[in-house]
Amino acid sequence: MTESTPITPDPNSAQVADTEIQTEEGKIADRSAKTRQLLGMKGAAPGETSIWKIRLQLMKPITWIPLIWGVVCGAASSGNYTWTLENVLKSAACMLLAGPILAGYTQTLNEYYDREIDAVNEPYRPIPSGAIPLPQVITQILVLLIAGIGLAFVLDVWAGHDFPNITVLAIFGSFIAYIYSAPPLKLKQNGWFGGYALGASYIALPWCTGHALFGELNWKVVVFTVVYSLAGLGIAIVNDFKSVEGDRQFGLKSLPVMFGVTAAAWICVIMIDVFQAGAAAYLIYLHENLYAAILALLIIPQIVFQDMYFLRDPLKNDVKYQASAQPFLVLGMLVAGLAIGHAGI
Repeated sequence: MTESTPITPDPNSAQVADTEIQTEEGKIADRSAKTRQLLGMKGAAPGETSIWKIRLQLMKPITWIPLIWGVVCGAASSGNYTWTLENVLKSAACMLLAGPILAGYTQTLNEYYDREIDAVNEPYRPIPSGAIPLPQVITQILVLLIAGIGLAFVLDVWAGHDFPNITVLAIFGSFIAYIYSAPPLKLKQNGWFGGYALGASYIALPWCTGHALFGELNWKVVVFTVVYSLAGLGIAIVNDFKSVEGDRQFGLKSLPVMFGVTAAAWICVIMIDVFQAGAAAYLIYLHENLYAAILALLIIPQIVFQDMYFLRDPLKNDVKYQASAQPFLVLGMLVAGLAIGHAGI
């Protein structure tokens, strides 16, 4: 019987394997950082050299989604949307207006006026990192603004409007974006005014635009979306937690700076939950009880994620909370839009 010789592991082989694993993990982390940078998310990394990708970073594509969804909710609330090729093309053009063009304009404008604050909070952003010169940023702002107003007018003509509702909404939204970011008003210096301007821009304006494209925009719809935007104020507050240090340094009175992190977190979740519940109550008033019940049920998981993540550590868990809870909020917006369209207000 032959004795077998024990095999001794080669320490060099194990070390090579560990190195390969670490290298692969580093590549994954690098790709993740570049993706986050391209989308305009927190936790990105500098180093992009393509001018078109840098321009896209300025426009923060991650922020387009709520505005595009707002157009969908507005089309639903009109009660007149049908699945024809023309309507699909109209809605696609309206989404292009609300998202890439005017949201892109807003974000680029905000990046320009926040470049000193971003140098503290997010130094990897395109302007503070020196990836793009200021004159090119200004050109991008003007091109997006002109394109947005032009496309809005085309949509008014396409919809056969006697009064250019969509063009007026585009001009008004562009003006709000300017006074939100630019001195001397710079609404974002005040957590209440700035937060509400942001919330209304993400909910009321695209919703009213989508409604006007396919139906008759009336004061009831405007008031409903304006009130619903108070829930959007709560969402806007969530975005302020990543910038507390820079906001405090530059004298911006965001709610986390004004009230402290814990109190601001509670204000945030109360605004989000109460005004969604108010919307559900209004749907009951319209006798749309099924839609009201669905909207109320969609608030419950948001409360759960608020307790699990946001209220426990808003500075650490703001992104995780938004990723978990906001799908239920935006789905609730569509439910409300469908209810209004069904009620025919």
